[in-house]
Amino acid sequence: MSGFEIGTDGPQRIMVGIDGSDTSLRAVAYAWGLARRQGSQLVFVFAATSNTITSFVPDATASAIMAGHEVAADLRERVAKVSETIHPAVPYVFRVEHGDAAGVLIRVADEVRADAVVVGASVQAGHRIMGSVAIRLVRAGRWPVTVVP
Repeated sequence: MSGFEIGTDGPQRIMVGIDGSDTSLRAVAYAWGLARRQGSQLVFVFAATSNTITSFVPDATASAIMAGHEVAADLRERVAKVSETIHPAVPYVFRVEHGDAAGVLIRVADEVRADAVVVGASVQAGHRIMGSVAIRLVRAGRWPVTVVP
């Protein structure tokens, strides 16, 4: 038996990957409804990444980081506005982390002791070959993963 059992039927801490895509915003909505019904806490995680090409051009890397922070600030604001309309209120935390999205989500889920992970389905063609964030989370196999289309 795991040390995480609290004696409840549902997840107490739900981590949600958010990047501003339509599927991630649907994942946010799904997780918010689940958290509201279960009395859970939400942990929203935005993974700010700079791809390997920009790492060879310092100015491009700085621009990519700034753009990531702008997207994160916008998403944080959108989450706060939605939070005001949810009754009963759902406690949440919004985190901005740097690195590969799957690696960041795996690390943070372990760190916050997430009971469940919710992400949006990938719409990028390259993920069919290399594997999507959702597939990498499932392969990590430490929490239930819900992939929202």
